[in-house]
Amino acid sequence: MGRNTRKRRMPLAAKAVAGVAALALGGGGLVWANFYASAHEEHGGHNRTRSAGAWVATIDCPDVGQRMRDVPDRARGEVDGELATLDSQITDAYQRLATTRRAQAGDPRFVDNAILGPLRDRRKVIIDRIQLEINRVGGRADDTLDDLAGCQGRPAGQQQGGDGQGDGGQDDGGGQNDGGGQGGGGQNQDDNGNGVAGPVADDFIDINDVRPNSRNSRNGLAADGDGGSTGTFTTDCGVNENNLFNSDNLIAAPGVDNGAHHTHDYVGNQDNNAFSSDDDLANADTSCRNQGDKSTYYWPVLRLQDGTQEFDAGDQGGGAEGNIGRILKPAQAELRFVGSRQGDVVAMPKFLRIITGDAKSFTNGDANANSSWSCTGFEDRQVTDKYPLCPDGSQVVRTTNFQSCWDGRNIDSANHRTHTAFVDENGNCPDGFQAIPQLQVRLVYDIPTPVVENGQVRNPYAVDSFPEQLHKPITDHNDFINVMDENLMNKVVDCINDGRDCT
Repeated sequence: MGRNTRKRRMPLAAKAVAGVAALALGGGGLVWANFYASAHEEHGGHNRTRSAGAWVATIDCPDVGQRMRDVPDRARGEVDGELATLDSQITDAYQRLATTRRAQAGDPRFVDNAILGPLRDRRKVIIDRIQLEINRVGGRADDTLDDLAGCQGRPAGQQQGGDGQGDGGQDDGGGQNDGGGQGGGGQNQDDNGNGVAGPVADDFIDINDVRPNSRNSRNGLAADGDGGSTGTFTTDCGVNENNLFNSDNLIAAPGVDNGAHHTHDYVGNQDNNAFSSDDDLANADTSCRNQGDKSTYYWPVLRLQDGTQEFDAGDQGGGAEGNIGRILKPAQAELRFVGSRQGDVVAMPKFLRIITGDAKSFTNGDANANSSWSCTGFEDRQVTDKYPLCPDGSQVVRTTNFQSCWDGRNIDSANHRTHTAFVDENGNCPDGFQAIPQLQVRLVYDIPTPVVENGQVRNPYAVDSFPEQLHKPITDHNDFINVMDENLMNKVVDCINDGRDCT
């Protein structure tokens, strides 16, 4: 498989991570020593495994990026680069956490003294830089950002509550406790024999055990309905036949190599990497059948942890950060735009950027979690915090409904969220926002069903993630940049508002 490459700059913290990761490789991924004594228990009708000790499984740091609001345009590039450095620092600290288990077993203060303390000090330096850069260009930095420097060690099985830390202007939607919830029971944090932490048996659920119509979240509600603008526009952009992969994130970490710390699938625009300008996007080729759609659609890859050595097995974003196994392309990638239950939609501005879901939901909490999982033939059963175990003949389905309200002014925002919003339960946009075509993404995969027994899972599949997010399904997310030409966008709007189904 190939990938999109270009000469890149790498934050200094990321270079340090590379050195640590080189020492941590084993079985194609980050070594995870299993020091968890476990005991089975019954919880909510499902076998779950609870850790007998309070071993630190991962690192939980406040998300500084979600707190960004009034960042002057002239400071955006530098601030995004510094936020990417904070992510690299967490990766570095997590690598150290995962490779010092013996030292931790012998010293109960090791994690605090040798990992979390130094991490806090390094984060404070970067946060100070962010504040200085904002103030330098005439902005007013948030003095309370200093309070976000400290991080905590997260024991196995303990999930951050949905406290709205990642509020981002979206509805919190209540908790997403679809299939029993991650927080209810502990997790046997072993490596499934492949050297990587996660996913674990408790991250999976038989689709038959998911209640129909039980997904409890206003986030990601379909904007369309029986009233309003009822048409659709479907764009066919393939399933990444051109093998365009990289671990960049043009929206959240522009100009930063490996800004995502996990690998993305791309369809649509073919010049999508961290260094792509709007002009690059506008002049690029597209995989979409309609050549007027040069939009970029991307999401973290799914992998089957079967021992396959992929092209990125030794790379940052890939195996060096715990993302291992065979990359699974979708068998189908359905991209559809729909309307509003409350009336007409307006055109999206060119280069509008939307991130939906939260790649850090396992530590941030579920306020911005959005993508859901199901199986063909069972799509009335949707789950956000579990991977489904599908019966023979059924395929795994990932679905995402994007934000469908726009503030009418901005194509992006400091935290990449507050310029768009979800509708409420009645289909209304917040005050001051306009309804735009809602992108709905449905990805279908042929995946052999993992075997889960005795608290263990064999040959699991998992979404690529930041290392400290442990491949949790709740971290799934999806990204979109609108690069449709004016004529095509007008066609999309007209089809939707006229109630027609167009391609």
